[in-house]
Amino acid sequence: MHTISSVALQAVRRMAVTSAAICAVAAAFTTVVQAEDASAYPDKPVRMIVGFPPGGGTDIVARIFADKLGAIWHTQVIVDNKAGAGGVIGTEAAARANPDGYTLFMGTMGNFSVNQHLYPMSLDPITAFQPVAQAVAVHFVLVTNPSLPVHNVKELIALAKKKPGQINYSSSGVGGAPHLAGSLFNEMAGVKLVHIPYKGSGPSFTDLLGGQVSLTFDSLVQALPYIKAGKLRALAVLGSKRSQLLPDVPTMQEAGLQGYDVTNWFGIAVPAETPRPIVDKINTAIREVQADPAISQKLAQMGATVTPGTPEDFEALMKSDSRRWAKVIKEAGIKRN
Repeated sequence: MHTISSVALQAVRRMAVTSAAICAVAAAFTTVVQAEDASAYPDKPVRMIVGFPPGGGTDIVARIFADKLGAIWHTQVIVDNKAGAGGVIGTEAAARANPDGYTLFMGTMGNFSVNQHLYPMSLDPITAFQPVAQAVAVHFVLVTNPSLPVHNVKELIALAKKKPGQINYSSSGVGGAPHLAGSLFNEMAGVKLVHIPYKGSGPSFTDLLGGQVSLTFDSLVQALPYIKAGKLRALAVLGSKRSQLLPDVPTMQEAGLQGYDVTNWFGIAVPAETPRPIVDKINTAIREVQADPAISQKLAQMGATVTPGTPEDFEALMKSDSRRWAKVIKEAGIKRN
């Protein structure tokens, strides 16, 4: 039977100690390098990818944040619109960027938590990104054409049950937040509103105003001018709190549909391997943007509320909404594209 001499054992122990020391030094060196990189960050222009065309809600919010971040960092933050496939093209481009903090992604609830359940994506946004911060919550509202003989949610549910499959609602497209809001309404109210998808909120509202469809669930900023002009009737806001822009309009829960809560949101993330010190520095800058009274007021007038928080807060939101909407999509039988 072979035995190991004490000399050999001592040599092995010395090697183990040396290896551990080398690993510790390497880890410390990496931490120092990352900290130094973060202290210098950013020392060149930063790109902010948006998965939608210029002029839409995500693009507008992205430009508000980009302008202020540029002022804070004393460098340009350039919005880069990579539209197509419901935001999938921009999502995948941002996730595959160099993880050095110089590519940010301003994404929606759909980009981070819904599209992977609807489209054949080459990555999972939940794991492909390092969340940085939720930027804003975007308030939604249920509006009808005035020709529909209902004035509140209870009357709508009663009419929909009396005429199953005869009342329709428009959306900006299959799998978008308005579609999902309508699907959740059908499920929770026990009704069968018929979904009519359009290519964007613009065409959806055009036909709603023209009476080709009866109602929609969409962003407050899109609907507000028509509500104020009396061209659309607001039945309920979809979040958990009333909107300051429509203080007399109840929430869906106040209107009788307990547990209904749909709030879209936008947030900023970076590729998954981005060093944490840089992530924290970006988060700090985003909080500074959100704390600016002029910016928060401007966003509020658009129906959006700033939502300061940590990367962990944003990650939890992404994951919880992914689980929630996966269930709604499955139960509503929404087909993958």
